[in-house]
Amino acid sequence: MAKAIAVVPTESGWKYLQQLCKHWAHKLEVELTEQKGVVTFAEAIAVMRSDERALTVEIEANSPEVLERMKGVVSSHLDRFAFREAPLPFAWQAV
Repeated sequence: MAKAIAVVPTESGWKYLQQLCKHWAHKLEVELTEQKGVVTFAEAIAVMRSDERALTVEIEANSPEVLERMKGVVSSHLDRFAFREAPLPFAWQAV
């Protein structure tokens, strides 16, 4: 398994997290609680949490190639919802 995490500075993290989970819930398995959002893809899982200063996104994928692709998928979708702030500064770190 390959993993990466990004802490994205934004005061609207919870709003973006909810929007993204609702968007993907039409096609994917999504769990949204008061603390986090979890999206299960075919070859990866994304766990998102937020606080008043940042949105934290952690992706675990079946391979490094899938991880790279999913980092792009998640960040591009979040940028669409965060269009007023986009592009959000994703500084992915290997876990």
